[in-house]
Amino acid sequence: MTERTNPRSHQIVATRGFAELELGEIFRNPSRTLTEAQLLAFQAVSGDNHPIHYDIEYCRAHGHRGLLAHGLQVLSQAAAGAGPLAHVIGEDLIAFLDQSSRFLKPVYAGDTLYPEFEIVELKPQKSTGVLVVEARIFNQSDEKVMEGQQRYLMRL
Repeated sequence: MTERTNPRSHQIVATRGFAELELGEIFRNPSRTLTEAQLLAFQAVSGDNHPIHYDIEYCRAHGHRGLLAHGLQVLSQAAAGAGPLAHVIGEDLIAFLDQSSRFLKPVYAGDTLYPEFEIVELKPQKSTGVLVVEARIFNQSDEKVMEGQQRYLMRL
């Protein structure tokens, strides 16, 4: 196998270890416009059958301009693996430990979401470290629609 065809050498970006990461660094996932079809597909996958996610007349009767995205669907836009962060930390990533999230504004079909992650804490331990990022998602109007934290266990 040549270096060109070796899957282990096929990297999207240069990897960096825990000690090379810096507080305040920001990593952005690609933007994504949520379609009505995606909302309906997520409704089918999640089993969440509340009409706020699929019945436009119900939404309008309750003051919403369109179908409301599921909170977990919005959160899924903050998957670190969908952007450069997971590629930067590469094989030093041991585990996704936990996450928290707060939903600040409604997200509707047709909204475009812009996720980003900021390194807010680097906690070295004996043989591992914990990377803490603040996850934020903005909509096309630059309104923050979600915020939270994610923690990752990494090799030192």
